[in-house]
Amino acid sequence: MAWIHLFLAGALEVVWAYSMKRSAGFTVLVPSAITIATMIGSFLLLAMALRSLPLGTAYPIWTGIGAVGAFWVGVLVLGEAATPMRLLAMALIVSGIVLMKLSANP
Repeated sequence: MAWIHLFLAGALEVVWAYSMKRSAGFTVLVPSAITIATMIGSFLLLAMALRSLPLGTAYPIWTGIGAVGAFWVGVLVLGEAATPMRLLAMALIVSGIVLMKLSANP
């Protein structure tokens, strides 16, 4: 169950990053509220995952899911560039996430 909590926490991190971008510096009400609500949800789910997962595994995976997800939202939704260098960087992050998962004990 901890891995499910961790994955959901990472997914919420992607949502809050996107809604923060849409909030225009917390000047637009609805995206600002979504940002705050999903941040709280993300932190709560991360805290639940940390009950049984090691910090050194869970935290990098959480941030990695958020980084990779935010990258793809930027490319697919916001029209940001998907240059070869950026794609390589994302591949390296995904590789790190996989290695963290494979190295975890629980």
